[in-house]
Amino acid sequence: MVQRVVRTVCQAGITAAVVVLLFVAYQVWVTDLRSDRAQDEVADQLRDDWSSPAPLPASTAPDFGTAFAFLHIPRLGDDYEQAVVEGTDDAVLEEAPGHFVDTALPGEIGNFSVAGHRVGKGSPFIDLDRLQDGDEIVVETVDTWYVYRVSEVVVTEPTATDAIAAVPGAAGDVPDRGYLTLVTCTPKFTDRLRLIVHAELDGSTPKSESPDGPAVLLGTT
Repeated sequence: MVQRVVRTVCQAGITAAVVVLLFVAYQVWVTDLRSDRAQDEVADQLRDDWSSPAPLPASTAPDFGTAFAFLHIPRLGDDYEQAVVEGTDDAVLEEAPGHFVDTALPGEIGNFSVAGHRVGKGSPFIDLDRLQDGDEIVVETVDTWYVYRVSEVVVTEPTATDAIAAVPGAAGDVPDRGYLTLVTCTPKFTDRLRLIVHAELDGSTPKSESPDGPAVLLGTT
């Protein structure tokens, strides 16, 4: 009788473990595939829009749910590129990293703030913890390359919303420069805390002068 109970409990435990593993596999693998396809479609559409005879200028506020910029992070690979979409709703973040509405646009004075999933749904920010102080992050718009330089990588509570304030970490202060903030969950496979990358605008280059990108993307720095 005791052996039967133990065997039943063990079998139940194994079944539960298998269910958990299948769920994790779905979250990571299946949602990654689905979101990767969505990101490709969003990126292709944005490139097509930019190649039209009269693309919208970068200063135009993007419509909710539409892509308007690309993130390039050399530290994460020469081919790292993510289209950025306006908004941070669940549906938006399943397609691409999302821009916090009402934060600055690329190159503007203030804090251009972007959220993205860490694991699953494309995992665009899975390796964000690899960034180090001084690393470059390039934001590409229809007409300009903006180079931001990482100033801080921190872990915060989810309630620390001052991370996306106009002056990061100083809600209420008036900004005098451009900032970039990237936000994702940490540790991996949880949403218990937030991993925050802060960067400051270091320079910009018009695409008319450098159509293939700034030096950091061309490997000439």
